[in-house]
Amino acid sequence: MTADVFFRELIRDQKNGSDRAVCSICSANEFVLEAAMEDGRDNGLTVLVESTANQVNQFGGYTGMTPADFMAFVRGIAKRIGLDERSLIIGGDHLGPLTWQNDTEAVAMEKAEELVRQYVAAGYSKIHLDTSMRVADDSQTERLPNETIARRAARLCAVAEATARDFKPVYVVGSEVPVPGGATENEDSIAVTAPEDLLATLEAFRKAFEEKGLNDAFQRVIAVVVQPGVEFADNTIIEYDENKAKALVQCAKKLEGIVLEGHSTDYQPKSALDKMRRDGIAILKVGPALTFMLREALFALEDMERILYPFTPVGGYSCFREVLEGKLMSDDKYWRKYYHGGEKELAFARKFSLSDRCRYYLDDEAVKASIARLVRNINDANIPFGLISQYFPQQKELVCGCGAKITAQMLIKEHIKTEIRRYR
Repeated sequence: MTADVFFRELIRDQKNGSDRAVCSICSANEFVLEAAMEDGRDNGLTVLVESTANQVNQFGGYTGMTPADFMAFVRGIAKRIGLDERSLIIGGDHLGPLTWQNDTEAVAMEKAEELVRQYVAAGYSKIHLDTSMRVADDSQTERLPNETIARRAARLCAVAEATARDFKPVYVVGSEVPVPGGATENEDSIAVTAPEDLLATLEAFRKAFEEKGLNDAFQRVIAVVVQPGVEFADNTIIEYDENKAKALVQCAKKLEGIVLEGHSTDYQPKSALDKMRRDGIAILKVGPALTFMLREALFALEDMERILYPFTPVGGYSCFREVLEGKLMSDDKYWRKYYHGGEKELAFARKFSLSDRCRYYLDDEAVKASIARLVRNINDANIPFGLISQYFPQQKELVCGCGAKITAQMLIKEHIKTEIRRYR
């Protein structure tokens, strides 16, 4: 099923009163992607995977992958675990000058054009055009006007349309975009997008697209990113409040062919996610919460490793926590501005922060080697039911009833799936 057909059906169902929605998996981690695709395969669901401009770009991003690399990586996982490629949609998130805000508009937008060109050429079919951030020659004190945001987005859309060959992408727009990866400061509340701002945003984009001759492309705008009042940071979760979002939701339900896309929905209670789906926030993005679950599983497995091997195993212990902490301490660029407090608070945050900045270090060679050692040690042992019950209580019935050998990989992915399933 193409992205256009999938989202048109989803939007139709939403407008007819359904609470149907899709969970967008915003991660480049192999364990997370395998878990999401296995869940989709086993339940007959379409899997939506997205990479951000920070993760994946023409210069490699923090993953070291170009858009073509990431596309091959994701499709390779789908083939390996047996997910029909027709059940996989791959999207690009925050595509714009996000990574080049220190450049002037001329330079940043030229790079953003090449970014979009490579994403669409690689086969990404859902494109979030995000030009909401200031660049070097914008006023650093005044709000970026909707007209400027829309003009820049239309410029990028023109590149996407010219690049697309075998398919036409669907687009997501919007100027009230939460900070990718979560907030840098803990907050108690956050302002919900006003209905008039939603309508003004859409009108600005419509005009900008029309001026560029992109009327057909505008008909493929399937969602608007808004702030429905959800966010998370180092140690806080701002929960969805249906009463505060009521005016926004009522306005959005009247829009023809368009639903809302919610970012930073990580850690929302299931009851809140249920309300968001019901209220027309039909694309729910999650990322850090999934690697947080991965980190939880790895910590649990390391505890199990020490119990299973009271004496040093052949090849040694994984020392996962120690290796990960050493990497974070030797390179603080991905976590320093997100974590606050004294040394005690920082040490805690590096392990347990909801921002989960340690996800940026999981592809480090030493960290990967430590994880591989941990997995081997667990898999070489016979895991007693008592340990599974102690460290993976939510998964114990499922894994023990599957009839297969219980492995570290199985426990990790089942733990991640418990988070993904809350979005249905």
